[in-house]
Amino acid sequence: MSSGKVLLGVLAGAAAGALAGILFAPAKGSKTRKRILKKGEDYSDAVKEKLNDLLEVVTEKFEKVKADVSDYADKKMGKPDEAEKETKTVEN
Repeated sequence: MSSGKVLLGVLAGAAAGALAGILFAPAKGSKTRKRILKKGEDYSDAVKEKLNDLLEVVTEKFEKVKADVSDYADKKMGKPDEAEKETKTVEN
């Protein structure tokens, strides 16, 4: 069985379970909708927070690499022959 079919089956099962849960829930429809909306907002906030954290980490790493490259370029600007030799060594 392909993984695509398995994933589709899992998603269909989850959707069917959610629908059955809503239909047979003891709470009124308006209360259930409010709960669903609240949960959706909670999940949305959690995803936004995780994405912001990831963006911070990526930005910090990018800035570090940028600074390292800049430092390396500054060191080698005065010694173009050595930089050319290192470049040839890396290429080979």
